[in-house]
Amino acid sequence: MLNTPNFTLAEFMTVVPAAVLIVGAIVLMLSEVFLSTANRTYMAVVGLVASAVAGLFALNNAFEPARLVLQGFAVLDPFSSFMTVMVCLGTGLACLLASGFLKHRNAERGEFYALMLFAAAGMSLLAASNEFITLFINLEVLSVATYALTAFLRRGPRPAEAGFKYFILGAFAAALLLYGAALLYGATGTTRLSDLATALPGAMATRSGLVYAGFGLVLAGFAFKVAAVPFHMWTPDVYEGAPTPVTALMSVGVKAAAFVALVRTFLALTHGLDPQVPFALFSLLALLTMVAGNLLAMPQRNVKRMLAYSSIAHAGYLLLGVTALFVPPSAKAGDAGGVLAATPLLAAGAVNASVYKGILFYLLGYTVTSIGAFGTLAAIERREDETRGNTWDLERLSGLAQRQPGWAAAMAAFMLSLAGVPPTVGFLGKLFLFSAAVDAGLIWLAVVGVLSSVAGTYYYLRVVVYMFMRPAPADAPAPFRHWTTEVALVASAIATVALGIVPGPVAEWLSRAGMVFGN
Repeated sequence: MLNTPNFTLAEFMTVVPAAVLIVGAIVLMLSEVFLSTANRTYMAVVGLVASAVAGLFALNNAFEPARLVLQGFAVLDPFSSFMTVMVCLGTGLACLLASGFLKHRNAERGEFYALMLFAAAGMSLLAASNEFITLFINLEVLSVATYALTAFLRRGPRPAEAGFKYFILGAFAAALLLYGAALLYGATGTTRLSDLATALPGAMATRSGLVYAGFGLVLAGFAFKVAAVPFHMWTPDVYEGAPTPVTALMSVGVKAAAFVALVRTFLALTHGLDPQVPFALFSLLALLTMVAGNLLAMPQRNVKRMLAYSSIAHAGYLLLGVTALFVPPSAKAGDAGGVLAATPLLAAGAVNASVYKGILFYLLGYTVTSIGAFGTLAAIERREDETRGNTWDLERLSGLAQRQPGWAAAMAAFMLSLAGVPPTVGFLGKLFLFSAAVDAGLIWLAVVGVLSSVAGTYYYLRVVVYMFMRPAPADAPAPFRHWTTEVALVASAIATVALGIVPGPVAEWLSRAGMVFGN
């Protein structure tokens, strides 16, 4: 007799935000069939509404007690719920940016917004996944949607090249993750993360080689998704070739979902392992990513590529926070040696709670800031520039303060926030993360992070200098303005400054993120 699982209605609250996003995507795809007009601005509004409703459901879930749901295949906890709120925020703003961008190119179609919502649904479900097969399926849902979005415009070689590179390297990374999961299944006999945490200590006694091989392959798969060095090679080409609103969504949504899934996965996979192994690996990844990301961004004159490389550096700062979760309990000064040494100043529980809060606050700040920065570039771009080599050159921003003072002021706020200058949200995000790292004992690694961040101010402030201190080119074209773009930029700029001045209520909500099931 077939045994069917008994699910309560409350258990489905985990997937309600994703269900709302999927319904919105289906509505957009069906409405395209019956349209007889070229005006599709309402589609951006539908995408915004679907994102807002899904975000409200996720916010409500964030105040539910952490627990396993759907027979242990998913988790309902504040960490994943707050991440879903950020994904919905980024998706809504990206939909607004896309309307004017696509309309100017006569490329506004329902499937574009539908793919955005499908990708956001995959991000939401990925963060709540508690089982490897479920995690892999959700990872592919968001990946396939973003592959298609990357090559959506199909004008010139760049989008096709970016989509092809993203697809090939993404498929390779997914294969690594899936093979690693298969090895861990072979060692433990389960794919559920909560069960893996229980089975790994026993598996280490007889199959330690299999466990470590699976651990390394899964880590490599996640490192690709978060663009950690040396798995970052796809980032600049894909970010440059994709439509700029898509780049904005990828830079925040994919990164946020991947980091939350990474934390949940490795909190389970480190049980029974030598604690020095995950600590050393994450420390090394954080160090390389922070330093290399900033060094590669410095010489860039192409602003879009500069933001792509800087996103790698920001992944390094987040990896610094992740490393703080895996400091060995008995760590003493000099255990790891040099920069990678750890001397915990606080108890693990207090550190972990501040790390979860720091990661989520940093992701929130990076979401509104990065969306705004790429949105400004999308507003400045022109259709006829797509095949030229200087589309996003710094010279294109020269004199923007004289041509569009509102856009220049907003872009300056975004650059200062990415650099970590007060009173912006980027400053507080770095403060929370670096403070948590210091409390965990990662003093020298935190110093490297601070110095890397200081070095990053060079290329961010260079953009501000060009906007306010360079004359506008005589042949500078008039920008194409659209009300949805203006709304997205204003909302992002206000959030960037307001969250830096009055972070209290949001920071208090995010303090609940420490309630991660099984931690």
